[in-house]
Amino acid sequence: MIDDLVLKPNDRVLILGGTGFIGSRLISELSGRNIKLRLLVRNPSNVSTSILENKDIEIVKGDLVKGEGLKEAVRGIHTAYYLVHSMGGKSMFKNTEFVRMDKEAAKNFIKSADESAVKRVIYLGGLGETGKNLSKHLKSREEVAEILSSGELHVTVLRAAVIIGAGSTSFLMLKYLVERLPIMICPRWIDTKIQPIAVKDVLMYLTGCLLKPETAGKRFDIGGPVVLTYREMVQQYTEVVGIPRRIIFRVPGLSLHLASYWVDLVTPVSSGIAHPLIEGLKNEVVCLDYRIDRYVPIKRKSFKEAVKIAVSGE
Repeated sequence: MIDDLVLKPNDRVLILGGTGFIGSRLISELSGRNIKLRLLVRNPSNVSTSILENKDIEIVKGDLVKGEGLKEAVRGIHTAYYLVHSMGGKSMFKNTEFVRMDKEAAKNFIKSADESAVKRVIYLGGLGETGKNLSKHLKSREEVAEILSSGELHVTVLRAAVIIGAGSTSFLMLKYLVERLPIMICPRWIDTKIQPIAVKDVLMYLTGCLLKPETAGKRFDIGGPVVLTYREMVQQYTEVVGIPRRIIFRVPGLSLHLASYWVDLVTPVSSGIAHPLIEGLKNEVVCLDYRIDRYVPIKRKSFKEAVKIAVSGE
C-alpha cells in the first residue's frame, strides 16, 4: 500500500491555490526539486513568466467553486495540494459567502479527484480546538478537511496557526498595527495563546509530507517552537524592527465589528478580511501534539527569526 503512494520521477503533482501566499512559494520549492507540477488557476495571466516558461509546469484554466477545468486538472495526477481558502470580501457583511464557497470548492474537487483516481491530497488547514465556540473561519477550515477526507483519497491534513512571512495577511495586519500605533486599545484576544510558524517551516512540512508516503491518511499540528500571546508577538515584533515597545490597553468590551473597522482604518487589510481573522483570535491555536516530527524532523525557526526574514523579504 505504501509503495503505491511513493512519488516517482514522472509523477505529476497538482497545486490548487498556486497563485496564493503559500502556493506560490510551494511551486518554487517543488520545482527546485525537479517535481513535475500542474496548476489550476482562474486567470493564467496572473501566473509569472518564469512559471509559464517552465516545461515541467502545466497550467489549466478553471474555477474550483464553479467546478470548471477540474477534470483536466486532476487527470493523471499522483498528489494534489489543496491550499484554497476564501477569506471574505471588502465588507464584513459578506463573510458568510466564504463558508459556502469553501464547501462548494471542496465538494467539486473531491468528486473529480475520486473519479480520476488521484492517490493523495495534502491539505493545509487551521489549528483550533473543535467546539461550539470555534470561529467561523476556523470551523470552515475543519469542514473542508472533513469533506476532503470523505472521498477515497489518502488525505494528509496539516493544521497551522498564524503563518509569519512577507505577503501573509495575518503578518501584514500585525506589522501595520504595531508600526502605526504606539498605543493600542485591544479586545481580550490580545492575551490569547498562539503558536506562530515561519512560512519556510510550513513549506518544509508540506514538502516533507509529499516525500514521506507514511504521512498519508494522518492529521498533524504544525507550529513554531514557542507558544506566545498576541501581546507577546506585538512586543517581540518591536524588538526585531527596533521601535519602542507598545503601550497596550486591554478592553474586554471592545466589539469584534469595531476591532475589524479599526484594522481596516489603520492597515491595508479590509474589514471583510480582518473580521474572520480577528474572530479567530478568540480561539487558542496551539499544537496538541508533535507527531509530525517523527516523519518530517526540522529545526523550526523562532518567532523573531521568522519576523526578521519576513521584514527583509518585503
